[in-house]
Amino acid sequence: MCGRFAITMPTEAMAELFGAVPGNDLPGGPDYNICPTDTVTAVTSAEGLRRLRPMRWGFLPHWYKTPADGPLLINARADTVAQKPAFAAAARQRRCLIPASGFYEWQKGPQDARLPWYIARSDGAPLAFAAIWQDWERDGHSLTTCAIVTTEANRAMQPVHHRMPVILDPDDWPLWLGEAGHGAAALMRPARDGVLSLHRVGTAVNSNRAEGPELIEPLET
Repeated sequence: MCGRFAITMPTEAMAELFGAVPGNDLPGGPDYNICPTDTVTAVTSAEGLRRLRPMRWGFLPHWYKTPADGPLLINARADTVAQKPAFAAAARQRRCLIPASGFYEWQKGPQDARLPWYIARSDGAPLAFAAIWQDWERDGHSLTTCAIVTTEANRAMQPVHHRMPVILDPDDWPLWLGEAGHGAAALMRPARDGVLSLHRVGTAVNSNRAEGPELIEPLET
């Protein structure tokens, strides 16, 4: 799964990387502890133009009467996203990318301790999570919301957690964004061996209120 992540890139750098026009209301950064329901930056594409857009991390199906009307849908499983009533239309028509510098995952330790790991690309490049999005409106209140697509863990992630976000290489971005025809389902696979590096970090990040670059620093042993 993916329940927390970090983004340290300035908006201008994200716009250049993705060839996208930035909106005026994007979240500021850097943010070392992005949590569910936070506003994140997402990349969408329509009519030949990519945009950086703010979205609430937590997908809201159209039948939710309020944002808290049902389960908090921060992730969508790759194996069921095309069939689930909440996600099916978005999986076909509203796919996006969510930039990240890295993400956190928790390993179960002795006496049920939660041991956090930080996962990033081995080459230092930013991550691009596969995601889906949807506009939600009720009683004059509107939100643009998103969920990160997850798949089974690759070999590096398996000792920490059995699932991981779908991470797309730049060559795959056009297909996921709907710019290069059909076949995006084939992209929903684990990251290749060697793409990611992992290291233990301190337990400060166990709090959703923690912030600062020290959260991603390797744990001293």
